[in-house]
Amino acid sequence: MRTIAVVNQKGGCGKTTVSINLASALADMGHKTLLVDMDPQSHCAVGLAVPEDQIEQSIYDVLISTSRNEPIRLTEVLWQISDRLELAPASIDLSAFEQQMAGIPERECCLKNVLAQVLSEYDYAIVDCPPAVGLLTFNALRAATDAIVPVETGYFALHGLSKQLETLSILCKRCNRQVDVRVLASMYDIRTKMAREILAELRNHFADKMFKTIVNFNTKLKEAASLGQPIAEYDPVSRGQMDFHALAEEVIGSRPKEQRHEIVKSLAGQLEAISTTADQLLKSAKIPKTEGPPIQEIKAPKAEEPQKTETPQKTETDIKLSDYYGVSQINDAVVFVTLYPRAKDVQIAGDFNNWQPEKTPLHKVGTSGVWQTKLKVPAGKYRYRLVVDGHWQQDPYNENAELNPFGGFNSIVDVK
Repeated sequence: MRTIAVVNQKGGCGKTTVSINLASALADMGHKTLLVDMDPQSHCAVGLAVPEDQIEQSIYDVLISTSRNEPIRLTEVLWQISDRLELAPASIDLSAFEQQMAGIPERECCLKNVLAQVLSEYDYAIVDCPPAVGLLTFNALRAATDAIVPVETGYFALHGLSKQLETLSILCKRCNRQVDVRVLASMYDIRTKMAREILAELRNHFADKMFKTIVNFNTKLKEAASLGQPIAEYDPVSRGQMDFHALAEEVIGSRPKEQRHEIVKSLAGQLEAISTTADQLLKSAKIPKTEGPPIQEIKAPKAEEPQKTETPQKTETDIKLSDYYGVSQINDAVVFVTLYPRAKDVQIAGDFNNWQPEKTPLHKVGTSGVWQTKLKVPAGKYRYRLVVDGHWQQDPYNENAELNPFGGFNSIVDVK
């Protein structure tokens, strides 16, 4: 059994999307596949329509059972998703795993020991890792024969990759573990200059250590997840399905190399070059406080006090902002950038402006169809929606979303 850890300590890079759809693609191609969720957020269960309130035991219970002298077999917690795909779901209890296992010998090998019991029953095990470096991630990598590092081809992607490869290198030194590491470009939007530049740099630095397959930005993948279906089931002719079918074929066609430890060392040896490239890209896109469109500072918005905005002056910074879409926190401001070439008016409504879109218009950048605005809001979690020519909709470039009471989705931004 090949055990593939999907890992990146940076959140929002599509780890769970890759884990679910790669596992589903492998199963559809005739391989018995186990999907293991090691993330306390339990997104694999959500993405596969497994009712959270019906999960009585999770991978957490299996991992700690031996230390409590009450062994639980992995088969006791599995959910059958399809004929060849089974899920070992996570639960919020996993967040206490590190504390519960403090002082227990070989605690980094818990998952490895659990999977050793089913080595002959599956062809592949896909492990979805949490977006953090800790005991859960170390367990996944300690059990893995392969590691896939999804890299969002967007803002700050190269820095996240550098840190992740450094972590993998450290792990190899700590436990002498051999892992075949490969980089996967994900959430790729060919329309953005930043995405094209980052993909070129990744290919330049990693060459054969990078998957040829690219997972393109595809709204069908989000729709499938929101309905609890793999993309192969939701839309078998979509671009997303073709991407993951190609990725599965590439995974099957690759075999763990004899010198896997050397591969990780080689990747880690490129950290300085990768970090330098990241610094250059980020510096070119950094927004000076004195440039760009005006920042709206929102303290305690009141419905009866509409906020005033000034007509923005187009600057070089505007062009840099238009290299990426979505929402990002830069310095002390939150930046919203989106693409609507045919729109006449784009606004944003959310918790930060009492859901009154007229208070927060987005400003058009040149003739490219890019719209943007910057807000200064207190730290916290905010829900919002875009209002395009009067039509309310989810931000298509922000995968962080939650169902609202009206049957649609609110986009989410966490301001630090």
